[in-house]
Amino acid sequence: MAQESSPAVPTGSESEHPPLPPPRRRRALKPRAIGIGVAVLVIVAAAALYYIHFVAPYESTDDAFVDGYVSLVSARVPGQVQRLLIADNQLVKKGDVLVQLDPSDYEASVAQAQAELVAAQGQLAQSLAQLAVSVSRVSQSQASQAAAEAAAQRAQDDLKRYESVEQRAVSKTALDQAQTQARTSAADLSAARSQLKGSQAAVTLSKAGVDSSTAAVKVAQARLKQAELNLSYTQVVAPVDARVTARSVQTGNYVQPGQSLLALVPRQVWVTANFKETQLTHMRRGQRATIRIDAYPNRTFKGHVDSLQSGTGARFSLLPPENAVGNYVKVVQRVPVKIVFDEAPPEGFDIAPGMSVVPTVKVQ
Repeated sequence: MAQESSPAVPTGSESEHPPLPPPRRRRALKPRAIGIGVAVLVIVAAAALYYIHFVAPYESTDDAFVDGYVSLVSARVPGQVQRLLIADNQLVKKGDVLVQLDPSDYEASVAQAQAELVAAQGQLAQSLAQLAVSVSRVSQSQASQAAAEAAAQRAQDDLKRYESVEQRAVSKTALDQAQTQARTSAADLSAARSQLKGSQAAVTLSKAGVDSSTAAVKVAQARLKQAELNLSYTQVVAPVDARVTARSVQTGNYVQPGQSLLALVPRQVWVTANFKETQLTHMRRGQRATIRIDAYPNRTFKGHVDSLQSGTGARFSLLPPENAVGNYVKVVQRVPVKIVFDEAPPEGFDIAPGMSVVPTVKVQ
């Protein structure tokens, strides 16, 4: 009978060191994975380049609005509106008549001022004529005084001659006549001198009358000029080329001086952009900017930074913040920046103050 073979018993060395598994084959990278990796790297590089060239050098804000000067038109004299020559949102030119007030009262004032001027000019002419008469009388008085002085001198000389000779050579009658003539000549000279002083006083008085009449003429001229100005003010004209806005006046209204009748908005506008203070590190005057207006999303306008306000918007508000009391919470402030258009907006683009815009400034 054949013997059964017993199972092979592993030796000690074989049980302590089991056989190593066969080495695995390295799996090759698939082309798809390589392509994805390359694509990711390209996207990251493109994003970095885009940020460096199109994001980092620019500062933008949506807290920006179109701004512009608004001229409030008011009457300079009181009166009733006779005619209204404009309509809402109408374009007007400088010098166009917007509102016509009733001129009747002011025309009457002009006529009265003209009459007063004519009267004052007549009084001045009369005063000048009186001055001329007084001056001529002074000339006559001066001539009379000269004649009286000559006569008095001659009489005094005759009297001295009569008195210097012996009494036997001159009769008493002749001496008495010489003395009488000397006294008469002296009296005439005194009268002539008094008359000259009176004529000179009359000239002074006439000159005062001329000065008074001249002043009256100037006052009348000033009143006439003011009356003519008031008459011209009955026509309320446009001070600039602009568009009529916020009209509150109507025909028949009685208006007072200083009362706002309407507003005029010129075409000259700019952008007031409220940038955060952290965005102003590299922002300077003259830097280029692009402007997008919400009303025209498909159009980009070019501009540049004109100036930065010297202070935050909160500092110039009606109630500036008081940070020295209570708890303090730091808030990033905003500074208004004025951005002007490089070119006036073309016709057909109605850009008005208050419109929302998004400016982008290239700061680097």
